[in-house]
Amino acid sequence: ILPEDIGQIVSSDLERSGLFKPLSSNNMLSRPFERKDVFFKDWRILGMDYLVIGRVKPVGSQYAFEFELFDVFKGEAIEVRKGASADLRAMAHHISDIIFEKLTGIKGAFSTQILYINVDRGRDGKRRYRLQKADADGHRSETIYESFEPVMSPSWSPDGKKIAYVSFQSSRPAIYVQEIYTGRQFKLASFKGINGAPDWSPDGSRMAITLSKDGNPEIYILSLSSGKLERLTNHYSIDTEPRWSPSGNSIIFTSDRGGSPQIYEIDLSTRELKRLTFSGTYNARGELGPTGKELVMVHQEAGRFHIAVQDLQRQSFSILTQTLLDESPSISPNGVMVIYATQERGQGVLSAVSIDGQVKFRLPARSGEVREPAWSPFLH
Repeated sequence: ILPEDIGQIVSSDLERSGLFKPLSSNNMLSRPFERKDVFFKDWRILGMDYLVIGRVKPVGSQYAFEFELFDVFKGEAIEVRKGASADLRAMAHHISDIIFEKLTGIKGAFSTQILYINVDRGRDGKRRYRLQKADADGHRSETIYESFEPVMSPSWSPDGKKIAYVSFQSSRPAIYVQEIYTGRQFKLASFKGINGAPDWSPDGSRMAITLSKDGNPEIYILSLSSGKLERLTNHYSIDTEPRWSPSGNSIIFTSDRGGSPQIYEIDLSTRELKRLTFSGTYNARGELGPTGKELVMVHQEAGRFHIAVQDLQRQSFSILTQTLLDESPSISPNGVMVIYATQERGQGVLSAVSIDGQVKFRLPARSGEVREPAWSPFLH
């Protein structure tokens, strides 16, 4: 008996994407593990389009796997893979990625990871802030950094090897960068006033940040090699929450310069500014999907905060969630899912929704308040 149920992990991965509806094992007419045991007529009767069978066995310190993906209608294998890994959950997510891409043409993101902030109180009554890293399905969480002072705004580097975040460890907010696998940390920005909302450029050479060192929160770009600081906005309103476009040619940000919080985009070469959101009186915390076409945000409606998505080409707008206090959306690197923080029974939890709003699910997380998730890029 294996310590992990590979089939269940793969099934759960695919179902969470919103694009697949796996058949419960209780409803299967047979449980084939070899090609010779597959009777396609049975699977057609059950209305299945595709079938996956596989085998895993221990080989030394690793597990060898082989799986086959069948087109039930054609009655033939369309993908056969073999491999080995010492990590069964990573193996299962890898298999899910292969199946997902084969059937949709979209790269799978099940092998990616997430960051989030966990806040709880110890026996001494003090709040402890932990920066957690976990698999994309919420399992196998581990603490990357912890402090008795607030930690917020985690952001992945494009290569997935470093993270930036805001910490109050030196009594006032500063932006830090930490190497994930060595734990090495260094202070990136510690100006007077606000140092917040770090976001890496797509090529990893620059950081967009919010600073109030000149008296008002503005958007700046910091060169990571030279330390040169470039001011991007100059307005008496509050400009914050910068996020790079996938091309690296523009930055979106939240500003109340129009009288209420809305999302704007500034072209980095021309400095041309345009407002992107017009639905309602509050749209903030924007993030662009990998194609740059979808804009996900926090949208207020009737006093409630929801996650919404706007198609920037078609200008369509839709609300994805219906819970009360949804915040901090982060899009999967393939643009299929959105992870966000919300409240359940007065407790902060992590949830996810498909980009079309059809599938919603909770993610497991340790006890305590959970907030500010950030989805990793594709990891190599």
